[in-house]
Amino acid sequence: METEDLKKQVQGIVKQSCELKNKYTAEQNAQVNYACIFSQSSEEFEILIKVANKIGKIIKDTPTGPLFEINPIKTVAGNLRLLKIRNPDKTRPERGDADFTVFNYFDFKNKYLPKDGFKLIERKDFEMIELVNFDFNVRAYFSNPPLDEQLGIK
Repeated sequence: METEDLKKQVQGIVKQSCELKNKYTAEQNAQVNYACIFSQSSEEFEILIKVANKIGKIIKDTPTGPLFEINPIKTVAGNLRLLKIRNPDKTRPERGDADFTVFNYFDFKNKYLPKDGFKLIERKDFEMIELVNFDFNVRAYFSNPPLDEQLGIK
């Protein structure tokens, strides 16, 4: 796999996540904040890590895989600077996900959380709303605060 292949894969994940977001929310202009590739095997995980290291550097090791700050990749939802490569996980059969920054998270949460497909995930320092529809091979997330803010990256 070459760096161009990785970039195309990431662009595809963001595009599909954007289509999912646009189908179920009015947040058409929400910018991508972060994307994740769900590796489907340990071999693929190792290859993705090797290629991601060519376009950025690991800025955080997480229990589910490393987070990279990368050279910006142009996507349909803006420039992407944060990319995670996720360890193989049977609960993540999709290709990946993208996290979008919404204008007013609390209004968004009140409006969409009661709807089908939306789920609140609470963490120690932040929370996120997950959007899943199995007609799509991706997931979409909306975090508060967004990951770039959490990490102090602007």
